[in-house]
Amino acid sequence: MIETPYLLFLGDAPDQLAAKVAQGIKDWRPENAVGQFRLPGCGADLKLQDMTLAEAKEAGAKTLVIGVANRGGVISAAWKEVLKEALAQGYDIASGLHNLLRDEGDLVAAAQMFGGTLHDVRVPTVWYPIANGKKRTGKRCLAIGTDCSVGKMYTALAMDAEMKERGMKSTFRATGQTGILVTGHGVPLDAVIADFMAGSVEYLTPDNDPDHWDHIEGQGSLFHVSYSGVTMALIHGGQPDALVLAHEPTRTHMRGLPDYDLPTLETLRDTALPLARIANPNVQVVGVSINTQHLSDDEATAYLEKVEARMGLPAVDPYRHGAGRLVDALGAL
Repeated sequence: MIETPYLLFLGDAPDQLAAKVAQGIKDWRPENAVGQFRLPGCGADLKLQDMTLAEAKEAGAKTLVIGVANRGGVISAAWKEVLKEALAQGYDIASGLHNLLRDEGDLVAAAQMFGGTLHDVRVPTVWYPIANGKKRTGKRCLAIGTDCSVGKMYTALAMDAEMKERGMKSTFRATGQTGILVTGHGVPLDAVIADFMAGSVEYLTPDNDPDHWDHIEGQGSLFHVSYSGVTMALIHGGQPDALVLAHEPTRTHMRGLPDYDLPTLETLRDTALPLARIANPNVQVVGVSINTQHLSDDEATAYLEKVEARMGLPAVDPYRHGAGRLVDALGAL
């Protein structure tokens, strides 16, 4: 188990979105976030107290969490001195990067010397089966996005929280490093061998009560040429009964792909639905989740009204305004 609370390491993240792992922990498990540690030039700020390693240790922090999700998932050389000093001061280190802590000899040596533990969250711990496509009992909802990092995980967490508040049967199913660090369990889907990805999602969302909903954390985008494969695994392995379209309206191009425009919500709907109906012919699109963090209150309201009128579906920012109307839409299935 990863010991809490955490000191969230933002390193030299160029912008807020690059610190999405730390942001997710701060937003959904604030009790676990003692403070933040930033290197000079860091472009992200969680609005937590900036702390030195010693200050955070005094405040009770037990694990330094690498809260950055950079392209390719690389442990920067600029971070190494901080990570080694953290181990020397008695911290454990947790990371969800593709570049594994356990593959860095100097970090392994420091952990052995000072008795620290290196937690690589993005390492599968189960030998997953190949998907069989058999229909499972219970119900499942999946958020799918026009791009990466548009709020799919926040949508699933917000819907799960709303259902629990209502006394309904619900589970958030983490499929990425942030979700796993927030909840403590899940499948690191993009680190699973390709042939077993859909099977791992079946494993994650087993048979359940007929009125139980699994809210599956979304990953990637069908329209993102770097990460579309993981989205397909979620669509077919998850066999969702409901899809929620997720979008961030201020994007000018796909994340990390300046030559690629975002698809429209209509294009997302018309592409995803036939693919989802291969595994579950009865799946429906039930709503639209809009990430309005970069819009004012008036701008957000106007945009949501416009999308709702255009799509004929409830359109909400589930983190800003609550997920009630999306949950209501599930009840209509």
